[in-house]
Amino acid sequence: MESLGTFLKRRRDQVTPAMAGLRTYGTTRRVPGLRREELAQLAGVSVGYYTRLEQGLAETASKQVLDAIARVLQLDPIETVHLHNLARQPSASGLSEPPEEQPHPRVIALLESLGEAMPAIVLGRRGDVLAWNRTGHALMAEHVPYDAPRDPARRPSMPRMFFLDPFTRDLHRNWDELARIHVAYLRLTAGRFPTDARLARLIGELTMRSSEFATMWAIGEVADCTVGTLDLRHPTVGAANVTYQVWLQPDSPDHRLEVYTPNDPGSADALRLLAHQSSRPAPAEQH
Repeated sequence: MESLGTFLKRRRDQVTPAMAGLRTYGTTRRVPGLRREELAQLAGVSVGYYTRLEQGLAETASKQVLDAIARVLQLDPIETVHLHNLARQPSASGLSEPPEEQPHPRVIALLESLGEAMPAIVLGRRGDVLAWNRTGHALMAEHVPYDAPRDPARRPSMPRMFFLDPFTRDLHRNWDELARIHVAYLRLTAGRFPTDARLARLIGELTMRSSEFATMWAIGEVADCTVGTLDLRHPTVGAANVTYQVWLQPDSPDHRLEVYTPNDPGSADALRLLAHQSSRPAPAEQH
């Protein structure tokens, strides 16, 4: 997990004096980015207060102060949300085991209403697959048992699959781009749920088992994951370029219904073929 001080220090290092509109007059600097006193001055707070904030010694920070710091650090809206999330964390917060996630019945009803023509997946807060239709399963993870999401112990984890599963890596021709998004979204989630022991274990596992994840995590990017493009080389239907978009439900704001739509006629044909093949019962289901 990440502390407020770690985030502030990392982002302060990334903002040069020139980016902040400061003149250095050619003097030698020991730090790559802004000094604490420079950031404090630009944000309109005392150096002592900002130092305590970065060291985790300040009890609270007002919205106005955090917004001023975000402005100096040139954070985008999602990064600013992450800053506020980190600032709200209690200084002595420990990890706790959250209950098993269950998709809300209205989310399942919406998933079922889509039928099989549109691939769709319901994801939990940590990227676990809570449910999918057959076309979504066939598009994203046909090598995984279809009924795996029904058992919390067997649920596929999209972050794990992205970094540890060769099938998933081969599936995505734009793997590098999507992998960075997965890491950035996990960081945003970690800021929202700092005591989630399952999330902490996931981040720790991926850091230990994937050097690429560890490198991306160390960069410190923060991003939401609401819409984007998948450039696929599917083993069954061939090349497909699809847009993913996320639908959020007020009943379960931590869960995301992700649907996939084709970006060109060839991809539309591929999804139709996949839907047709997925609609046929598996041999074990035939009587």
